[in-house]
Amino acid sequence: RSVYSKIATVGSHNVNVLITGPTGSCKELVAKEIHSRYIQNNQTRLKTPFVAVNCAAIPEQLLESELFGYKKGAFTGAVMDKKGKLLLADNGTSFLDEIGEMPLLLQSKLLRAIQDKVITPLGSDQDIPVNVRIIAASNQNLEDMVSHNTFRADLFYRLKVMTIELPSLAERKEDIPLLAMSFLRRFNDKFRK
Repeated sequence: RSVYSKIATVGSHNVNVLITGPTGSCKELVAKEIHSRYIQNNQTRLKTPFVAVNCAAIPEQLLESELFGYKKGAFTGAVMDKKGKLLLADNGTSFLDEIGEMPLLLQSKLLRAIQDKVITPLGSDQDIPVNVRIIAASNQNLEDMVSHNTFRADLFYRLKVMTIELPSLAERKEDIPLLAMSFLRRFNDKFRK
């Protein structure tokens, strides 16, 4: 109920959100629900995009080009311009999963995008305005990472305008039958059983 209350509160406002919790605690579902609530509360913005990026699944060398895009010729193999995920999420939400895996250098570039609302694609010297809400998630303790200088403090505070902490499934065992029934219905439908 506490999580649903926070989703309802933050869903009315276009603010950055940090979702914490162990792996498998449905952080992306919470992010999608926040995005959906914002759309419902602001009827004029029905076509706002939701773009998810798993920062842990993309190699460090490619993450910058995925987030910020690149210009033709920026590097070997860049045969055409490519929009980054932040630009694709313009006027919408960018969900940055496992943000604790983002390299420090890239964190400073993300901080600039949040503060100044501009991005600079690789190989370009022109800033592109971007209006995007960041919902970040991590199963790591970012506050500890800040104290160990492995995560930027200024970015941490920009992201945690609102924090939603998700409990592990072990802490909410009463949800297990509900989840089991949901999976059973889904697979019964899928396999016509």
